[in-house]
Amino acid sequence: MKSKPRKNKMPRIDIGSIGPKIEIELRTKLNNLPDSTGVYIFKNAEGKVIYVGKAKNLKNRVKSYFSQAHEHPRTARLVQSIADLEILSTDNELEALILESNLIKEYQPRYNVNLKDDKRFPYIKITNEVYPRVLVVRRVTDDKARYYGPYTNVKSMRNTLKMIRKIFPVRSCNLVIPSSKKYRVCLDFHIGRCPGCCEPGLTSPEEYAEIISGVVLFLSGKTEEVAKLLKSKMAALSESLEYEKAAQVRDQLKAIDSIIQRQKVDQADFSSRDIIAMDRSGEDICIVVLQIRQGVMIGRQHFYLSAAAETRVEEIIQSFLLRYYAASAYFPDQIYIPEFPDDCELMHAWFAKKAENPPRILKPQKGPKHRLMELAEKNARLLLGELIAQKSASRKRPNAALLSLQRDLYLKNVPYAIAACDISNLGGSDAVGSVVFFSDGKPLKKRYRRFKINTVEGQDDFSMMGEVVTRYFNKLAENEEDYPDLFLIDGGKGQLNAAMSALRELGLDSQPCAAIAKRFEEVYLPGKGTPIGIPRTSSALKLLQMIRDEAHRFALNYHRNLRGRKIKSSELDAISGIGEKRKIALLTTFGSLEKIKAARLQDLLASRVVPRSIAAKIYNHFHETS
Repeated sequence: MKSKPRKNKMPRIDIGSIGPKIEIELRTKLNNLPDSTGVYIFKNAEGKVIYVGKAKNLKNRVKSYFSQAHEHPRTARLVQSIADLEILSTDNELEALILESNLIKEYQPRYNVNLKDDKRFPYIKITNEVYPRVLVVRRVTDDKARYYGPYTNVKSMRNTLKMIRKIFPVRSCNLVIPSSKKYRVCLDFHIGRCPGCCEPGLTSPEEYAEIISGVVLFLSGKTEEVAKLLKSKMAALSESLEYEKAAQVRDQLKAIDSIIQRQKVDQADFSSRDIIAMDRSGEDICIVVLQIRQGVMIGRQHFYLSAAAETRVEEIIQSFLLRYYAASAYFPDQIYIPEFPDDCELMHAWFAKKAENPPRILKPQKGPKHRLMELAEKNARLLLGELIAQKSASRKRPNAALLSLQRDLYLKNVPYAIAACDISNLGGSDAVGSVVFFSDGKPLKKRYRRFKINTVEGQDDFSMMGEVVTRYFNKLAENEEDYPDLFLIDGGKGQLNAAMSALRELGLDSQPCAAIAKRFEEVYLPGKGTPIGIPRTSSALKLLQMIRDEAHRFALNYHRNLRGRKIKSSELDAISGIGEKRKIALLTTFGSLEKIKAARLQDLLASRVVPRSIAAKIYNHFHETS
């Protein structure tokens, strides 16, 4: 007798952490995964993307997260945090690789390799126009323009742009050219900084294109090729007796020659290459890129990344290559790296799709190339040391406001980490809570949290505060995050007592707390019936006010968003004579649609929001259909 085929069993997901309904939905998705190539997106219970990955076989890859024990704590925490998943199928692995990189850049998931700061590094852009401009931008768009960068050293980038404008006469105006309007040349034309693109007959698009081709070569590091072009152009102008123009080209050539005389890295080898090295300490990573063009080191860029300590070097390198070269308009002949990426063949295919002459990815073992790698590693080590030293120094030297706050609130420790909670509701409808987080007196938005009130009906601010506090600290414990040095409540004694009651139930009696009331800006501490005296001019009070106001803003915005969604689609839309403004006014006045339905005709008239005829329509609509 044949035995029945065994069903694939998955270990039970902790129902207490994500809820039975979410668990059923997640299991249903897991049981219906396709065998195709694609990208998978893990989300937590709040709907936030926490991890993005690609897979040759989505079914096998995604199920592997739940079918085995994970020795690394971070991976185990990731699996415990998964409440939802989204699948995006692709035709092949290359499409999955590109999509994965784009999604990581967009969502900045917590468990992926990410750039440490969220700022956008600048690029030099050559616009796609008849007479192109050379600009500095921080966003790369699909507009057929050329982008060079990113530049981590803004000063160096500005010097490069300054040198370009000195050598090449490119226009710097924002005029639309060609145009039906008549323009006159500006001062730049008269001092030789622009060929006069705006005035017809002074320069043709073909002549200007030659100038731009020189800029392209310059930004690509091919300065010697630029010099050759300028020499041949100067000779041609001299032969045709155009001595003034030849003199201008001579000056450009001198500026180029001064650049070529920089330190040579390898006189015998004129290929272009990028040397990429890294150093790491815990979750902090520094990657350095040495840019060598035609034997000349033209620059050094560095990037700070964050990744789990157990993340392999191969994964970090692949993630960085995708991010760094995604918008590049120029690719070197060779890229030297410390370790080959996870999918080396796939990376070669990706470069082949982006570049006409794709670079070779190499790992130097010995000789001059290995010494260059050691130089890059030394730079990465020094820069990472600077980052760690800065972080250590900032923790050792708290600002005056934090010291003042420690003194005024009688805290044992300096409150480097402050979380603040606020409740926002109108008549008990769409009640929400928010918790904002400040580190060293500055907002840390990736640790902001918001909550829909689930267990409290009606307008009970104290119970709502208790629910939010309980859920917030449970989430911190679940994610193994540190508790704040100070938990601030937006409110008075009642709200503070509700928060302390919730903390006692969690066994967190020692959590430092305070409350600040809006009306008189009074500060309350647990166990004290009267507010403590903090001078109005104190930096500690101003810091508390700033954090309280940020918590209030964050909660109010979330509350408005939820109400806005309801307002956009409402039964009131079916009543003639009620537009968007009247709908908002009615909902604001009565608090909810249910209260409008229950209102008497006299109540509608007394509100003075709508005229008598519309009030009658509203009353009749709900009473006829009810």
